[in-house]
Amino acid sequence: MSGPLKTDSVERKGRIANPLFWQLLSFVLFFGLWELAGRWPISFAFPPFSRTFVALFSMIADGSLPKAYLSTLQPLIIGIVLCSIIGIAFGVGMGLSRAIEWLSLPIFIVLQAAPMAAIIPLITYMYGIGLTAKVLAVVVLAAPVIVMNSYKGIRNTNPSLLQMCRAFLGTRRQQVIKIILPHAGALIFAGLRLGLAMGFIGIVIAELLITPTGIGDLITYHSSVADYPKMFAAIVSIILLAALTIQALERLERKLFPPEMRGREDVS
Repeated sequence: MSGPLKTDSVERKGRIANPLFWQLLSFVLFFGLWELAGRWPISFAFPPFSRTFVALFSMIADGSLPKAYLSTLQPLIIGIVLCSIIGIAFGVGMGLSRAIEWLSLPIFIVLQAAPMAAIIPLITYMYGIGLTAKVLAVVVLAAPVIVMNSYKGIRNTNPSLLQMCRAFLGTRRQQVIKIILPHAGALIFAGLRLGLAMGFIGIVIAELLITPTGIGDLITYHSSVADYPKMFAAIVSIILLAALTIQALERLERKLFPPEMRGREDVS
């Protein structure tokens, strides 16, 4: 008799300990509180979750949301690709060369701390309101994160591995290709993930401050006509896209790199 009861207790504990259970519970609580707050209402401009959900599907059905993303994703993808190629190369160069580090490190530290709202008008003044300005907005936010992570990944290479390579008469080229770059791979990949998150922030700010196009146009237009469910639906859509994309990259990172390379304890 105690056997089945013990098995049921273990299964129940397993379900409670499952991270997916708590994640789903947090979503249910969040959307439930959102629905209650919208129906209270705490503000006329704050719609309940149910109306926002309906508005999201209506925007997908009428094609306005997919059309907006065709405009939004273009500068985002171009900016992230440029940052991935040039940013990683720059970060690796900074990690390998003291001269490049001394020349470049202060610039990227300043860019990382600079307020985006103050830089956008300068970009607009220099490059207008077209695609180039939006790509630059993405690059300015994403590049410092990617560069700094690549730089730290190179500099945090285990010294004992380098000493072992030198003990076996390994050349500098062999040190870089066989030890430093593989060891820095996890931090470089994490930099790409964080850079993409900053890129999403950059493109939304650019579309709101430079010229209303894409998702920024939907948010601005529906706000101006007081169609708040559709305004919130546009905001929720970009948050969902960013969260799902970053979560997918994080899962890929876990598959590619072991916990010790990611610098995190992973008892699971």
